[in-house]
Formats: sequence, C-alpha cells, structure tokens
Amino acid sequence: MIKPFDQHLGIHTILSGYTGGHFDNPTYEDVCSGKTGHTEAVKIEFDPNLISYEELLTIYWQQTDPTDAFGQFEDRGDSYRPVIYYTNTTQKELAQVSKQKLIDSGYYIDPIVTTIEPAVAFYEAEEYHQDFYKKNPERYKLSSHSRKEFLKKIWDGKANEA
Repeated sequence: MIKPFDQHLGIHTILSGYTGGHFDNPTYEDVCSGKTGHTEAVKIEFDPNLISYEELLTIYWQQTDPTDAFGQFEDRGDSYRPVIYYTNTTQKELAQVSKQKLIDSGYYIDPIVTTIEPAVAFYEAEEYHQDFYKKNPERYKLSSHSRKEFLKKIWDGKANEA
C-alpha cells in the first residue's frame, strides 16, 4: 500500500475541515448533525514540482473506499462520502481520467461512487481534528483495523497504480 499524504515529499500542509455544504463556519457537531451538507475533507497544499496532482489522486484512491457512498469504514454518514474536489479545469479532467482508470482496472467489484466536484468554501476543522492519527494513535489504531484490511486486500502489491 502507498503511504499517507503527509509522508510524501512536496506536501506542504494538510488541513482537516469541512466543505461542500450550505452553512457558514460549521463545527464538527454541526456537520455530524447531517443538516449542513458538508463533507469532512482535507485541504492539501503541495509543490507541483515535487509531487504531481496525478500522484495525489493515486494516493487518494489508496486511502479511501471509493465504492461506499455512505461513509468511510467506521465513519458513517453523508459527511464521510467520497469526494474529490478540484480547483481548476485541469484538475477536474485529471480526476475524471484517474477515476475512469480505476474503474477500468477491475480492482473493485462494486461501482466507484466517488464524485468529482468543484471546490467551494473550506472551513478548517477544530484543532483536535488536525493530525488526528498522530494525536490519538491508539484510538486511530482501534478504529482503522477494517480500513487497513480492506485497503490491503485491494492494493497489496499495487502501490503505484490507480
């Protein structure tokens, strides 16, 4: 399996937050209520001379379940739906090509349901959500067992594909 985003050269910052909704400055509790329309997301600032957008897409596919429209592993609900947000036409096209390549790969039996949407206002999550897996390694470990098993089953031996 491929390493998480923050372990790659060229990644400057990764911010956890909320986007895609219809409510300004939501809190975690607001988003969890299911009434804001937001998705929990990460905003990644990167150096395209060191890591390409295509590489970011490859990392993304290997960190999520693109077949589950209702959550991600232990995290359930609309706010955990799989979405790729783009900031320009080139990113949109690259994301669409990458998604089609994943569909054509046959790695997944179930349909790929990840949506590709334009980036809208991003609201930074509370500090306790930033770098969650580093701040809460034991809790993350307990909650990520099924995620690791699922991703290993799909991606083992295919680290640079997608």
